[in-house]
Amino acid sequence: MTDHDSDHDRPATVRELTSETDLREAFPILRELRAHLDRDEMSALYEQMRQEGYRLFGRHDADSELVAVAGLSVGTNFYLGRHVFVYDLVTTAERRSEGHGKALLTHIHEWAADRDCETVELESGLWRDEAHRFYEELGYEKYCYSFKYDLAENDT
Repeated sequence: MTDHDSDHDRPATVRELTSETDLREAFPILRELRAHLDRDEMSALYEQMRQEGYRLFGRHDADSELVAVAGLSVGTNFYLGRHVFVYDLVTTAERRSEGHGKALLTHIHEWAADRDCETVELESGLWRDEAHRFYEELGYEKYCYSFKYDLAENDT
């Protein structure tokens, strides 16, 4: 997907990030969302996630600088049918509110539709009010709560 960055004549682009170089470039942006991971932990998790179907996409501005990333996978279940789940979505802090997140999600919507998905779903922390407004402005519906059970803390 390409469109024009408002400050430049060259197109901004979204593409899948697949190389080790891509991952190194994406790490600082992903770390803004997943600050608990160091580079080695993220690389190890990424390899496992990739084997399980995780795909990472990046939004490059008109100067070819990576400014936003989104990680997702395709799945099927009883309540959503075939769908894309967005696990990670972040625009680097200094480039927020420039349309990069919207462009990245628009690309994901088109990518999902091309793969016969019915829905795109994501989760967002309860404290992320600005992100929730952003998603709702794009047409996302707040429809459920997610719960987690920490096995290490609850001695199963």
